[in-house]
Amino acid sequence: MAERERVVRMSVEQPLWRALTGYRLLTMVYAVLLFASAYRQFDRPWVAVGYLAFLAVWTLATFPRVANAASCGRRFLVADLAVAVAGILLTPVADTQERITGGGPTLPTIWTAGAVLAFAIKGGWRWACFASTFVAVANIVIHRGDPTRDTLHNVLLVWVASIAIGYVVEVARASEATLARALEIEAATRERERLARDIHDGVLQVLAMVQRRGTELGGEAADLGRMAGEQEVALRTLVSSGLVHPSRVSRDGSLGALVDTYEVEEGGDGGELDLRTLLAPHAGSRVSFAEPGTPVPLPAPAAKELAAAVGAALDNVRRHAGEGARAWILVEDWGDEVIVTVRDDGPGIPAGRLDQAEGEGRMGVALSIRGRLRDLGGSADLVSVPGQGTEVELKVPRGRTDER
Repeated sequence: MAERERVVRMSVEQPLWRALTGYRLLTMVYAVLLFASAYRQFDRPWVAVGYLAFLAVWTLATFPRVANAASCGRRFLVADLAVAVAGILLTPVADTQERITGGGPTLPTIWTAGAVLAFAIKGGWRWACFASTFVAVANIVIHRGDPTRDTLHNVLLVWVASIAIGYVVEVARASEATLARALEIEAATRERERLARDIHDGVLQVLAMVQRRGTELGGEAADLGRMAGEQEVALRTLVSSGLVHPSRVSRDGSLGALVDTYEVEEGGDGGELDLRTLLAPHAGSRVSFAEPGTPVPLPAPAAKELAAAVGAALDNVRRHAGEGARAWILVEDWGDEVIVTVRDDGPGIPAGRLDQAEGEGRMGVALSIRGRLRDLGGSADLVSVPGQGTEVELKVPRGRTDER
């Protein structure tokens, strides 16, 4: 059962959507009043009346669509831009060519800029450039290829302003993502510290006491104490490593930096898993675990296969190096690939022993380790020196695992 806790919610771009809503309303009213003050000079005023009536209805009806990025989809943006461009192209039909060439306004006037700005806020500067180009072409068409200086000035102003706003929005989103990640780490750290306090005050002290008393009593109690000691080491490693399932950032950029903490269900095949959470339980009194201080995310199937390969390598250590052998697990995240090294201080593997085992049908290394890594597009390299132990290096490239 997932338990969600909202930590913080903010958005830099949300005020831009509210400002755009107000801008569209004001510029629609401005376009209507501007026409009303000069309607006698139009050749076909009924064309302008029809378009402006539609523009007013469209503006009022689409208020909810420009309230945030989630509701402002691509189809709406294209339709909104089409309304603006259609108004520009209808201007020569309603107005005289003399007024147009003399610098007269188009039917939608500066309402057109709102349609372009919606592209900028939604998709960044590239989308703004795309929308501005259509507006520029439409203005050049109604001037029959010879736009006035004022027209060029207005078109250039809309172009530059929309691209600049689009770029600012992209920078703001990147900043919000960085802030969300910082808040996510802070929330996970607080949760880890809380768990560490609770566990230290209870479970770890009990395990330590069982280990101490079992050693003193000897016999079967000593075995119980030894197992309690191993569990104490594993649990302490798990807590001190900070292996708390990370929070998730808001799915919608319009919601801004939203950090939710919740319990991840085990056994799911979707999404990504932190490889450290799968390998940490192997830590014990004879198995040391070293991992990066940040999560090592891998697609869930790939993470589970890699963890299974590590488990197979540790089984080989217990089976062939003896119960007294020590093992070390090292996790390295190189960005484009993840490397897990399993090393032991056992007697090593004699030369030719692996080939002999495969010939006898014992396929532990070939199938459980190399086979798993081969399926992931990775590799498993085994180096063994008699008398000095064995080292297994497991490499998984991220690009291949992302495709799985």
